[in-house]
Amino acid sequence: MNATLARVEAHVFRTPVKEPVRTSFGIMTERVAVFVHAEDSDGARGWGEIWCNFPNAAAEHRALLFADIVAPRVLGKSLDDPVALWSELDRALHVLRVQSGDAGALSAAAAGLDLAIHDLRARKRGLPLWRALGGSDDSPVPVYASGLNPGRAAHDTVDRMRAAGYRAYKIKIGFGEETDLGSLRPVARELKAGERLMVDVNQGWDLRTACVLAPKLGEFGLHWIEEPLLADRPAAEWTQVAAAAPTQLAGGENLRGAGPFQEMIDSGLFGVIQPDAAKWGGHSGCLPVARAALAAGRTYCPHFLGGAIGLLHSLHLLAAVRGPGLLEVDANPNPLREGLLGDVLTVRDGCVSLPGGQGLGLEADIKTLSSLRSLHLERRT
Repeated sequence: MNATLARVEAHVFRTPVKEPVRTSFGIMTERVAVFVHAEDSDGARGWGEIWCNFPNAAAEHRALLFADIVAPRVLGKSLDDPVALWSELDRALHVLRVQSGDAGALSAAAAGLDLAIHDLRARKRGLPLWRALGGSDDSPVPVYASGLNPGRAAHDTVDRMRAAGYRAYKIKIGFGEETDLGSLRPVARELKAGERLMVDVNQGWDLRTACVLAPKLGEFGLHWIEEPLLADRPAAEWTQVAAAAPTQLAGGENLRGAGPFQEMIDSGLFGVIQPDAAKWGGHSGCLPVARAALAAGRTYCPHFLGGAIGLLHSLHLLAAVRGPGLLEVDANPNPLREGLLGDVLTVRDGCVSLPGGQGLGLEADIKTLSSLRSLHLERRT
């Protein structure tokens, strides 16, 4: 008898942070995570993560959507073909995304489940996840330090991450010309040979601002400019910004659906394509996007800024498809990442080695985070 999905759990964790994470759209005063656990009728298990880093209050809501809306549509179903199951679930949720206006939350809940199922299937096959996804290259994966706050903090964080083995850094901008240039100049002056610098505007500019400020970033030799406009702005605006920008544009974390991603790739306006597998699609949706990006000569870089489990899934997905992309690793302290990872991901000369073992290569001991758990939900067949 084929194994079926027998049990799922959602664990919500939240913890305050000493130094808030600042973006052009808001400030994160807590770090949150929703970890998803799946078990099949044979007792095989896997872990996933639902994107929920902003706003912080969304974490419990997404866990409830997962338990009460997503789980009933998949419990008892065969796990032999995770891609087919995700496609079926995605179709079933479409009317609810439209009806509820909660498209992002429902898509993220489905993505977290898909990640867990792929981990489960890889473990059951006795394979590391990256190989189960079709990868063949076990060489180390390049990484970059992300989420660097503006101002003096950017310079200090680059120094800290350089000492930790990083060789590429992404600074958050979109706080006004004086602040942005003031964040970048000290870092750019001290970049070492072979190091790379990127910026993330977090959708913080309108068209006029982008066309004025993007050319001023030319002095920094940036590897990319990420999300200079709102993700839903028309192609005509993106065309103008791409023409004004001194380097390639990056984006994709705020797209949902294979169609929008293919349009982004086909437009030729973006050099770097950045789907977030915990936000939309899981492996089933994002693996084809990554392959399409590489086939078109673009760079695939997974977006991620959350807990340990989603970060490892992003690593395995990038390792499966390779290309010139880098793994995004949050430079900000986060117990929901460090408390589970331990020394699984150690950076050496700008790269991390793939974890050994089956599936994710991590046995998530969430008991170590028990004091931070705000909600636990379980559903069974």
